[in-house]
Amino acid sequence: MGKIIAIANQKGGVGKTTTAVNLAASLAVLEKRVLVVDADPQANASSGLNIDITKLETTIYECLINGESADKAIQHTEMDKLDVLPSHIDLVGAEVEMIKMQNREYLLKNLLSSVRDNYDYVLIDCSPSLGLITINCLTAADSVIIPVQAEYYALEGISKLLNTIKIIKSRLNTALEIEGFLLTMYDSRLKLANQVYSEVKQYFGDMVFETVIQRNIKLSESPSHGIPVILYDADSRGARNYIQLAQEITKKRTK
Repeated sequence: MGKIIAIANQKGGVGKTTTAVNLAASLAVLEKRVLVVDADPQANASSGLNIDITKLETTIYECLINGESADKAIQHTEMDKLDVLPSHIDLVGAEVEMIKMQNREYLLKNLLSSVRDNYDYVLIDCSPSLGLITINCLTAADSVIIPVQAEYYALEGISKLLNTIKIIKSRLNTALEIEGFLLTMYDSRLKLANQVYSEVKQYFGDMVFETVIQRNIKLSESPSHGIPVILYDADSRGARNYIQLAQEITKKRTK
């Protein structure tokens, strides 16, 4: 059975989509079958994997609202073992429509139950909010990766996210665990970045990944080409960081 990992932080610009796309690609390179679920209306994970959402008839929106099957929406990518369940701007309005639906918090969990066995990992790229879609993501997930930007205010809002996770764990998904805190956009030359890293380590200890995602221009450039950084420049620091993270996650699972 595939492990479902949500990548969540209600703070925008912390590297959620970058992590979803590049961790997925790195796991695929390690011969794992991976599905990226794009649960963000901005659909950046979809475009980052070269999916033209303007040509799609079925996306995650139609699956959640109209009951279309996940199989109908899933798209193959340029990488053999990597698929994506794409998003669409229509997802913005989905939360309003979902309010009236039965078992509204379990819609995504039920949707993914039919396809999770086809994959080793299912990575959900959450939107930067703590709304009903994100609640669906956390209810569907086995664990959650929390990206933390190595900048001022990094820990701001994390307590709110942790409280949401606690509520979901007590009411909707008792099995939900924190996979780890991932430090992103790290520059070891900056005193502030090192202070943030120390703070995160101090607060969360062993829950912090050993892997740190360093600032890297190739990571910033690759989405405009519609490919993960490992296909754009496999020797770049960003590609090496995400391969290391993928290895850390797979090793953790086999323990």
